Amino acid sequence: MMPAMTRRALFAGSAAGASAALLPTASPAAAKPRKAAAACASYRAEYHFTVPDQWKNDPQRPVWIDGEYHYYYLYNPDYFTGGTTAGTAWRLATTTDLVTFRDRGIAVPKDTTPNGDVWSGSAVVDTENTAGFGAGAVIVVVTMAPDEVTQAQYLYYSTDGGRTFRNHGTGPVLANPGVRDFRDPKVIRDEERGRWVMTLAENDKVGFYHSADLKSWAYVSGFVKGGIGVLECPDLFRITAGDGTVKWVLGVSANGKGAGLPNTYAYWTGSFDGTAFTADADDPQWLDHGWDWYAAVTFERHRGDGSVDPSVRYAMGWLNNWDYANITPTIDCDGFNGTDSIVRQITLKRSPSGTYYLASQPVAALDDHVSRTVRLGDLEVSGTRVLDHQGTAYEVTCEITWDQLTGAGLQLRRSPDGSRHVDAGIYGDYAFLNRRPTMNPDASGRWQESHSPFDPGARSVRLRILVDRTSVEMFVDDGRYTHSSEVFPYLIDTGLALFTIDGTAVFRDVVIREFSL
Repeated sequence: MMPAMTRRALFAGSAAGASAALLPTASPAAAKPRKAAAACASYRAEYHFTVPDQWKNDPQRPVWIDGEYHYYYLYNPDYFTGGTTAGTAWRLATTTDLVTFRDRGIAVPKDTTPNGDVWSGSAVVDTENTAGFGAGAVIVVVTMAPDEVTQAQYLYYSTDGGRTFRNHGTGPVLANPGVRDFRDPKVIRDEERGRWVMTLAENDKVGFYHSADLKSWAYVSGFVKGGIGVLECPDLFRITAGDGTVKWVLGVSANGKGAGLPNTYAYWTGSFDGTAFTADADDPQWLDHGWDWYAAVTFERHRGDGSVDPSVRYAMGWLNNWDYANITPTIDCDGFNGTDSIVRQITLKRSPSGTYYLASQPVAALDDHVSRTVRLGDLEVSGTRVLDHQGTAYEVTCEITWDQLTGAGLQLRRSPDGSRHVDAGIYGDYAFLNRRPTMNPDASGRWQESHSPFDPGARSVRLRILVDRTSVEMFVDDGRYTHSSEVFPYLIDTGLALFTIDGTAVFRDVVIREFSL
């Protein structure tokens, strides 16, 4: 099937939209190569990872090999002829700083065995040669569905440092036990017990499995959580807080919209004894409260000498949503559909109430790519204050303080007449990111404004907001909460404004940074 709707379809009947889509731009693309656009402007992200062409969806957990991260992701080279049903391969990009990436082409091919295409899974480095392909072989355990229905786990291996993979036979290493949802294996090494552990998405359950050799697996326990949709892309890791507390974290991608919850990455802190996970609380926390941070993965932070930092983990997600996955302005002029969030640094922190949570910040290496900094200092605002700044891709930071008001925030990608913008800030007892006043992919109108808790008694909030051509990511109070959403502003919408509702506030230390990759 062809994509259900394009950017041009969204613009149909809008003279303003049609003219904006044709505006030229001189800004370079964030990923190379890029398709030349002769008739319309580029919507390719400036500093976020984008697929070179065609289609991408789920990120696969990056692995550290020979001093660089190997980032695999689901890639469909036949998207424009067969649509999303044409199936995916694993494409590889390598990076040393998690900001700039070098494309390495397809690593795990599709349709080379009777099992068809390859879905999500995970790669590990088999340092001790447990699988028998040689010490240091890179092993991929991945979901495939030979009859397009029955999901099972299969094995591919690489002996050239994770650049190319071949299949280990055509049979599964973990067969389907007779259930519909049985996918997305995430494998970690349990060094303490000398075995491999797999988490697997099984509808409303995460299954746990053991293996000595990555080739045969045994079920050992399950973690069940209903009410947040079908669980996908499970994640399991250990992290150390600043106070020395060690927690295990179990994460899943889940659709909590029906319960008024996010459609992103739900997680539980708790303990893991090598066989079963025990959560600190029944209900999950959410690593992102926006609409478009799905199939997220976390992975280890390696220091310069290759050692692992136990106090920091990295994370990245697909900046899209299956409710409208085929609607993006990048299709028409750039020839691709697929953008990722910025890579984030994840740390474990303790709240005043004693609850441990994961805090997020953009990866520190982003600082090395700043091309321009605008420092506006402290600005007093009562109502709306339009700033003298124009841009389609930037970061803005500030701390908002007040004595009494109802709400305050920023209007991002503001149109010249002020009628279109993305609003980010706080209102009453919640922080919000609202894409309703600009072009966005949600035709239903139901998923326009995302919320996260906020204490109005604090009378201050710190915001760090990343704006790119088709996305906004907001980090609230040092990353206690984050919001990520796709937005498709017209390219003439380059303004920025500050606003308050029912009161006056001081926007302290307002800084705008632009990036060059």
